[in-house]
Formats: sequence, C-alpha cells, structure tokens
Amino acid sequence: MSNTGQKLWKRAKQVITGGNMLLSKRAEMFLPEQWPAYFSKAKGCKVWDLDGNEYIDMSIMGIGTNILGYGHQEVDDAVRKTIDSGNMSTFNCPEEVYLAEKLIEIHPWAHMVRLARSGGEANAIAIRIARSSSGKDNVAICGYHGWHDWYLSANLGDDKNLAGHLLPGLEPKGVPQSLRGTVFPFNYNNYDELLALVNDHDIGVIKMEVVRNMGPLDNFLHKVRKLATERNIVLIFDECTSGFRETFGGLHKKYGVEPDMAMFGKALGNGYGITATIGRQEIMEAAQTTFISSTFWTERIGPTAALKTLEVMERVKSWEQITQTGLEVTAKWKALAVKHGLSITTNGLPALTGFAFNSPNALAYKTLITQEMLFKGYLAGTSMYACTEHTPEIVDKFFEALDPVFALVKECEYGRDVMSLLKGPVCHGGFKRLN
Repeated sequence: MSNTGQKLWKRAKQVITGGNMLLSKRAEMFLPEQWPAYFSKAKGCKVWDLDGNEYIDMSIMGIGTNILGYGHQEVDDAVRKTIDSGNMSTFNCPEEVYLAEKLIEIHPWAHMVRLARSGGEANAIAIRIARSSSGKDNVAICGYHGWHDWYLSANLGDDKNLAGHLLPGLEPKGVPQSLRGTVFPFNYNNYDELLALVNDHDIGVIKMEVVRNMGPLDNFLHKVRKLATERNIVLIFDECTSGFRETFGGLHKKYGVEPDMAMFGKALGNGYGITATIGRQEIMEAAQTTFISSTFWTERIGPTAALKTLEVMERVKSWEQITQTGLEVTAKWKALAVKHGLSITTNGLPALTGFAFNSPNALAYKTLITQEMLFKGYLAGTSMYACTEHTPEIVDKFFEALDPVFALVKECEYGRDVMSLLKGPVCHGGFKRLN
C-alpha cells in the first residue's frame, strides 16, 4: 500500500524542525512509520490522505478546533465572502468590533476584549495584561497554557514541575534563567497547595483551566475565586480548549464562577485562526499601559469565521450535541472494556473524552488500536473529540470495528506479545526529540 504521507513526513523532518508546527500532530504521536500524516481534503468528520484514502475521524478532530465538523458550509461561505471583499487593508475590519460585542454579550461579567490568532498568543496577552494590572510578576498556574517563555519558565530548576500539566519531558531550553521563580504550578482541587503559594510567593495572578480531566471538588473553584478577591489577585480562566464544549461560552458558566479574565480559542472559528482574551474593564485597560500589538491580529477571516461559528453553534445548540455524543462514546468504551475483561480509566470533559488502559503496555495498546483502526478506515486512538457530525450511526459502526481490537488487547494481557502485532514502533507518549 502506498503511503505518500509517510514519504512526505520523512522529507519534512529534513527541512522543518520537529517535522511540523504542532507537537500533537506529529506522526510519531499516533503511529510511527505508518501514519498518513497529511490530508488532501476534510469534510464533516471525514479526512482524506494524499493517496485518496478516506477515514472517519474518531480521534482529535484537528486538536478540538472543529465542533461543527470540517468544512462547515455556512462558516466557509462567510469566509469566501470575506475573501471576495478583501481580507486585509489599512483600515480595521468591522467584524472585530462585532465579535468583541458578541463575546461580552455571552459573558456579561466581561467588558473588554483583545483578539489574536492562536492560543499561545492569547495566553501571553492575558499574562501581560494581568501582570500589568496587578503590578506583580509571580503567577500560580494549573493546567496547560502554551509554549511561551512565561509558562515554560515553571520548569527552570526542575523540569518535572509541569509534568502533570503538560507533556512530560519538556526542557525549558532557551528560556532565560532570570525567569526562574516567577511561575508556580499547583494541582487541581488542591486548595491548600494554592493557598501556600499565595502566602509564600506574593502571587499577583492565578491562571488555570476550569476543568481538565475531572471537575471541582469541595467548592474548589469558588474557594479560588474567594481567595483571589480577598488577596487582590487577578484570576484568569484558560478556556482555549474547554470553551463552547458544555455551555454556549465558557465552562465556568456551568459552575457559576466568574473570573477576572478568560481566553477562548480552538473551537471559536471552527478551524480558522481566531482567539480572544476577555476581561473586566479595570483589568483589561492595563493593556494600555504596556505594548500588545500584531499585524495579523487585524486580518478579517478570523473574526468573520468566529461570528458565523457562534451563530451556528447557538442555533443548533452544538454543546448539547457534542456532550451527549461524548457521554455515549465514554459509556461504550467502558462497556467494551467490561466485555473483554480489561481495566481502563476514562478522563476529560465529555466532549473531549479519553481513556487509558491500566497496564504497563498502555502505550503499545494505544498504538495497536491506531494501527488496526487505520486499516479499517478510522483515525482512532484513546481520545475522541466530538463534533456535531459524529452521528449515532457513525459511533455505533466505529464500536463494531473497535470490538475485535479490544479482543486483541485482551489476548496481549493474557500472554500474547503485543510487539509481535505492531508493524512499527510504539507511539510517543510525551515530548521526544525527532531524528
């Protein structure tokens, strides 16, 4: 079988450091030496590789960018209209005002907005504004917040600090040592740990994901909000991943906790580059005391796509659909594990659901699933990001195909050598330098 994508991937590693622009899309993260790596077309929840092979994407759907599916007609038509009218000029695009107003309408606690094009940028913008507002350098963080110096500096001195928040194995090379001791990680649901950081390190900003793998216990989010208010700390919720998955807006709406700032990305433009940082007026106006500015934050496609995406999501109540789909997928994984006598642990928001085999061979089993399901016409692993195109029929057929692969895993748990079933190396589970 021809694999034009793998051949191109080998070429890519000669001319692009790391092979591509996003660690999570490296072929080695899925199926080393076999993953098709590149797409020629994507529509709905289907992807076609460079050889014209069609796959149903039951994996990470563009890393969670396309809640409405790939190539959504209304969103793409709005973008085409913008292209015909002109994407860039010396003037500003009016859509950025309309989008800011819409985000404030959805989140009445917020008064002002700054737009960007990537999640890392939104995180950097939020930190710059929050530090400017608080007048303090030190930040307490919980979760994943991008690749910039301010965040990776948490690993200076101990490169395992972010292991529970990010991929293990990331070294903060190239991050100035002078940033050591400015960012302090704490574990989700561990209020005492956060309180100790606030007491010991003059924290000016708390930046966290609302939920990652599990929800708040013992009023955790409300306690964090109360602490931030009492100590005059800027509280930022990073909703780049969680936004629009369970509510129309931020996940914080589900828990009734309002931050001082929040960021949205990934799903906001249904595959087009647009992110937003929103916040209270008195904090956001600190942006005027520092310098935050970029040419391509003014292009027109991003806000155009976001406005149409928000309109469609609100109309079809996409967050309800994808949550229900994710709950069904999670339940079916559990049922399949019980059927085959396997132990798994599920994790994540329903719409960003995942599982792990409770076995020393977990990564090898994940690789086996990807290998076998690819042959059956599916992009699959141990994570599934739901979109509105994942119909019950598609989910049912996927699990029919997955059943015999779980049977193979069971054989391996009872003595069969999993490596004898793999046609290449085991997938990577964290950051590794690529040769």
